[in-house]
Amino acid sequence: MNHNTLFYIIVGILVAQFLLETILDYFNARHYSDPVPEELNDVFDAEEYQKSQNYKKTNYRFGLITSTFSLLLTLGFLILGGFGWIDSIARGITDNDILIALIFFGIIMIGSDIITTPFSYYATFVIEEKFGFNKTTKKTFFFDKLKGWLMMSIIGGGMLAVVIWFFQWAGTNFWMYAWALIAVFTIFMNLFYSKLIVPLFNKQHPLEEGALKQKIEDYAHKVGFDLKNIFVIDGSKRSTKANAYFSGFGKEKRVTLYDTLINDLDEDEIVAVLAHEVGHYKRKHIIFNLSASILLTGFTLFLLSIFINTPEVSLAIGVSQPSFHAALIGFGILYSPISEVTGLIMNYLSRKFEFQADDYAKTTFARMPLITSLKKLSKNSLSNLTPHPAYVFMHYSHPPLIARIRNLIS
Repeated sequence: MNHNTLFYIIVGILVAQFLLETILDYFNARHYSDPVPEELNDVFDAEEYQKSQNYKKTNYRFGLITSTFSLLLTLGFLILGGFGWIDSIARGITDNDILIALIFFGIIMIGSDIITTPFSYYATFVIEEKFGFNKTTKKTFFFDKLKGWLMMSIIGGGMLAVVIWFFQWAGTNFWMYAWALIAVFTIFMNLFYSKLIVPLFNKQHPLEEGALKQKIEDYAHKVGFDLKNIFVIDGSKRSTKANAYFSGFGKEKRVTLYDTLINDLDEDEIVAVLAHEVGHYKRKHIIFNLSASILLTGFTLFLLSIFINTPEVSLAIGVSQPSFHAALIGFGILYSPISEVTGLIMNYLSRKFEFQADDYAKTTFARMPLITSLKKLSKNSLSNLTPHPAYVFMHYSHPPLIARIRNLIS
């Protein structure tokens, strides 16, 4: 297959993905005015529900603008030879393959982020501000950008450099060494992300002694869950939306509660949310997701090893000289339909896992606090109570609220 054919396939994939997402968004938007299921009548009053609908419609219109801009930018860059232009800039600076790749991706990543910053700025300081969610200051917003670039340069650049070195050293067998490297890194980050990365963006502190901590410890003891690390994170620094998450395993496992969650829910509801997170751990969902992620990475790298030495993959994106970094861009787009399929499978399993974690919380603690907590969290985030089934199938990693409520009361 020549590079011109691959070019048209790449363009076709980009356009097809855009059309699919646009159609799904349209179908989902058509459901915004559906009647609220009887079980959810107490989530919003009339005024709050109208606010929720306005929030969803605003995000839908804004999302259509941003996705259209992104498609046109990508197609224009591809058709007008943008990748070839950046490749020539990188090659004009150095003849070292690793440095060329780092400069190439650095220009693309940072340039893309700069171009799209006005959209994320508008989303944060206009849309989220209008609906009462935003707590981010402009200083925090731009410092987050700089920190993100620094992390991308150090971690992403370092990983890429090592992977290319593996390729230079081992040829097409590089994927096995790259897989081992990424697997170790993934496990390391799963263990220590909250200790090493989160503090760069947020403050954390152990949950204070008191009734809430005592209830959490009593529950953990009841279900045989060794929990010594309960932290509170200053999520209110950026948003009023609440959350909680579980990270790590073994001695490094910890539960992190957003301060907004503690403010929005009562103590039993917080313990119910925690019981849900413990359910994920007890049902081995954390280990499964980590293992699946590592296996999918290996599968992707194996496919990359097949295509990486095919000059047509590099030439298809408009560069004049085939290279690892150019082939990586072309492969990334060509692989995206497979990624969509694996994503669908993982989302399906994730939704099943959420039901299982809900069931665990229901049987080991209580169903009503979990139900009321889910309703409060849905209300406070103005979430969609009537999503289109196709949109749920394609995008939701969690079941819709109504499905979770019906599961809990059954």
